[in-house]
Amino acid sequence: MFDTYRRVLSLPGALLFSMTGLVARLPISMISLGIVLLVSERTGSYAYAGGISAVCIIATALASPLQGRIADARGQRLTLLVVPSMFAAGTALLILAIERDLPTPVPHLFAAWAGAALPQIGSLVRARWTYLVDERRRLNTAFAFEAVVDEVVFITGPVLVTLLATLVDPAAGLVVAGATGLVGGLALASQRRTAPPVRSADRTTPRLPMGWAILGPLCVAGAGSGAMFGAGEVVTVAFATEQGQRTASGALLAVWAFASLVSGLVVGAIDIRSEPLRRFRVASLLLTAAMAPLVIVQSVVLVGVTLFVAGFAISPMLVAQMSLLEQVVPRERLTEGLSWFSMGMAAGVAIGGAASGWVVDHHGASPAYLVPTVAAALAAAVAWVVPKRTVDRLRAAPVRRVHLD
Repeated sequence: MFDTYRRVLSLPGALLFSMTGLVARLPISMISLGIVLLVSERTGSYAYAGGISAVCIIATALASPLQGRIADARGQRLTLLVVPSMFAAGTALLILAIERDLPTPVPHLFAAWAGAALPQIGSLVRARWTYLVDERRRLNTAFAFEAVVDEVVFITGPVLVTLLATLVDPAAGLVVAGATGLVGGLALASQRRTAPPVRSADRTTPRLPMGWAILGPLCVAGAGSGAMFGAGEVVTVAFATEQGQRTASGALLAVWAFASLVSGLVVGAIDIRSEPLRRFRVASLLLTAAMAPLVIVQSVVLVGVTLFVAGFAISPMLVAQMSLLEQVVPRERLTEGLSWFSMGMAAGVAIGGAASGWVVDHHGASPAYLVPTVAAALAAAVAWVVPKRTVDRLRAAPVRRVHLD
């Protein structure tokens, strides 16, 4: 296992940009919770806090494809010099608006600013891997490693922002989120050698088609995956609270993420010869089947066991989705394609969280586990309706596999 990762991470600049990306993408797992912690502490209203947080998430979802398009057209360096700086400024203004109790909609506007400027580091890092790695098996390992990094981010970020907000100052979590986004983004911008090359602008040549016949369904599947994550977090906290063990909610979610982390390491270490579409189909079905028992489980321990089993299917599904996207989207528009997928996931997180919250309020926590189960089933359904013939046609297009020198 370790030799497989060693060969990939020993490529020039690979380990450096991946670890820089880990730091730079911490804000994605910190800003929403940081807003809720700060606003609820200063105003006493969780509804108000949730509204500002939702504005931030929606702005992130809407702006991410634009960030990707700019990165593809103008290069990662320019994007990483401008966007993180705007994110840090927006976060600082959001904190100022909350601390000074500025009236609505001022905090919402600054939340939208910060959310729209949240750097799409995951897409940028995966685009670097695609240009650095030519061998298909090694690219699968690279994507699996990034899935593991994502899990580390989503395990570490919420814990970090909570500790900072409770032990230092309610605004400290957001301050650190803005700082890591700025420092990490600028550090990644300085690594010019591993950035994808940019094709010289030629307005007489139309842009290559995006491959929406597959990318579109993948974005819908991403929304299903995001809804599963968003709903799963809300319902798990509610379930632990109903059982009188609210403090166990963090451990339950950590178990879920840890299982995904382990499976991601395994996926990257083995030589998988099956096509991404087939892996996507199998993993999404297994995930749906593993999530379904949560609707009837009535103990914290059994929920933990079920989440642990379900977690093993998450990274294989996400890696397969990323591999499939990389095969059907033109290289010169890859970052934009990855950002569209990220937009789908972000929108799904917001929808899943809201829907599951409504079900919890009206029917209780256990029935609300139906929401993440249905969301996982949506991703599985999309996987099985994606036409393999179209995937093969787009993958075979020579222009999609050419490096842009």
